[in-house]
Amino acid sequence: MRNRKHVLAVLLAGTMAAGSLAGCGGGNAPATDTPAADNNQAEPAGTEAAASGETAAEEETASDSAVKTVEELAAMEYDERSTYLYEQNLGEFYELYMEAKDEVDDLSKRHAMMAVAEAKLLESGVLNPQTAQGGAYAMTREVPGTRTTVLWGNDEYRLHNVLVTTELIKKDDYTEMKQKWAELQGTGTYLDWVKTFLEEKGYELADSYNYYNFGSDPTTWDILSTSQTVDSYAPVNTYDGLLEYDYENVQQPALATGYDVSDDGKTYTFHIREGVDWVDSQGRKVADVKADDWVAGFQHMIDTNGGLGDLVDGVVLNASGYISGEITDFSQVGVKAVDDYTLEYTLEAPIPYFPSMLGYNVFAPLSRDYYTSQGGKFGDEFDASAADYSYGKSPDNIAYCGPFLITNFTSKNVIAFKQNESYWNKDNVTIKSMTWPYEDQSDATKMYNDVKSGVLSRTGLSTSEVESAKADGLFDDYVFISDTNGSTFPMYYNLFRTAYANSNDETKVVSVLTDEEKDRANAALGNANFRLAISFSIDKAARQAQRVGEDLKYGRLRNAYLPGNFVTLEKETTIDINGTATTFPAGTNYGEIVQAQLDADGIPIKAYDKTANDGVGGSDGYDGWYNPENAVTYLNKAIEELAAQGVVIDAEHPVRLEFPYTSSIEWVTNQANAVKQSVESALGDKVEIVLADGADSNEWYYTGYYTDYGYEANYNITDVSGWGPDYGDPATYLDTFLPDYSGYVTKSLGIF
Repeated sequence: MRNRKHVLAVLLAGTMAAGSLAGCGGGNAPATDTPAADNNQAEPAGTEAAASGETAAEEETASDSAVKTVEELAAMEYDERSTYLYEQNLGEFYELYMEAKDEVDDLSKRHAMMAVAEAKLLESGVLNPQTAQGGAYAMTREVPGTRTTVLWGNDEYRLHNVLVTTELIKKDDYTEMKQKWAELQGTGTYLDWVKTFLEEKGYELADSYNYYNFGSDPTTWDILSTSQTVDSYAPVNTYDGLLEYDYENVQQPALATGYDVSDDGKTYTFHIREGVDWVDSQGRKVADVKADDWVAGFQHMIDTNGGLGDLVDGVVLNASGYISGEITDFSQVGVKAVDDYTLEYTLEAPIPYFPSMLGYNVFAPLSRDYYTSQGGKFGDEFDASAADYSYGKSPDNIAYCGPFLITNFTSKNVIAFKQNESYWNKDNVTIKSMTWPYEDQSDATKMYNDVKSGVLSRTGLSTSEVESAKADGLFDDYVFISDTNGSTFPMYYNLFRTAYANSNDETKVVSVLTDEEKDRANAALGNANFRLAISFSIDKAARQAQRVGEDLKYGRLRNAYLPGNFVTLEKETTIDINGTATTFPAGTNYGEIVQAQLDADGIPIKAYDKTANDGVGGSDGYDGWYNPENAVTYLNKAIEELAAQGVVIDAEHPVRLEFPYTSSIEWVTNQANAVKQSVESALGDKVEIVLADGADSNEWYYTGYYTDYGYEANYNITDVSGWGPDYGDPATYLDTFLPDYSGYVTKSLGIF
């Protein structure tokens, strides 16, 4: 079964035209303090035109562009409603983003245009970026700079070459090593330097790694069938890719010894390493690694419909047709084995960043013979529910060609690894075994105690754990502040909620809203000004303080979907911003252009601050959204617009919004209460945050993270998931908001 597709171009074009007639397209908030007509207006855009002499057919078409009532939306089929809500709220983003994606010849212009599209995404108010990972107090035995820190792909989770010390690393030594890494990056000399440094400082190296605990069981061991990060941490250590980023962030040969690019930039030919074995979980050889393994893997990846196909849709030749079902002959797709050790990818168009995509599991190999021995089939015959299908069901049902074999997986207990004795690069592996303990975080100081005792090799510290470290006399010497990474964790707003209990168990996280309150919440969250009011009312720093303490409450805050320094312009670039040709010099960070568009539109969001990051500039480390005065201004606009639609919001008729959390984790509970206090303090008695408790993390995850479709989203507001980049282009983030089941995150809005 492959992805469902619909044709949206005509519908979206119609929406954009309606938005222009209304005076402000895309459902965005007005740019001034004076309420302006937009797609949330009460009076249909076509009403005045109809009064001046339109035909009946034209009048019907015009009235279709008006904002629909909750009752009208409820009466629509799910796909029709999803399409309508997407057009109303994200139509302008989509149009601008598609224009940017079509620009493949000039990467600087492409990235600048994508920044403009992201500004429109932020203005729509469908999400409120909250945090990155990192930026918190931490303790570790892992030597900094000994695994890749690129912001995309899965390579950062490959651990076989990491250096780990037997004792905790002192903060000052950690800082010195980080600074030296920055100095030596790209020279290939850091590893020799750091080994000498560690020896001089008296550290001893371990050959085992008790990695960061896992807090959620993998849902599959089939790395090609999932885009959930929790399903990648362990399996990525069981296979090698074609190329992999090294500890200095330089891409190196792995199972490909090298590659060639055609003159037109559309064909990449990889030379596969010979003499590499596939083995089973017991280390017994099952096949040779050959070029066909990437052909089998690519087809299986699309067949599973696990969300990874979005990455190659429109990238690899005819992948779109195979994903949609228009092409059933996989040999027409642009991945083929020329011979046993020559692999060829043909692209739809030249994509200079294509090699950066290879670090993600979408390009993982699959042993065709082993897969079929586990009941696996391809194309229309693929059926993961078949009685004889066992591939990926457990670590014993996958083949291995990487540095580790999984020797034990016990649910909610442990994942254990040992070295693969058949691994082609075994002599260069520094870690021989790994043990990952399960931790549900119900004990506020357990991870700190586990790191202190050596059960864990590294951990971030909660506020309770920071106090324990201080009491134990370890804080000053061993606790440092971790870097932020590319993962962004927003809050998402459900544009039309239909689930009021968890889809996997209807007795879990059950709504307490009345039918009238459900309708009022849906009407309110369908309004861009209301969503922005909520976002402006959330004190992100106060929320984060519940997890990392007052001292670090700004450290991990993120104010845009993409990190502001994710890419920079390679050359001077001129683009259109609201009808004005605007030139940005070479070296301009992506986030500066996002901010330029926000400023031009008069939206009071600071998504990029030139003074952040010690004057380097960035999107992290400050709160560019929270402003109670702005929150009230936008709430009043929303109240006026919704009143014209017959929706009353006042003290007697507040909007009650359910926000799931889990009471089993102390900091999650504290953060949820901080959000409730912040919103209700800013917006008075017109908005109430109703905390919906999941008894454990699993119940919490099933309100949103584990859902497959928008109609399963059991919340009005959620903060249960985020997104990390897969390759080195802004599309790796922005594609997640594509419509029609293509964007992985769009389901978080209650659509598709």
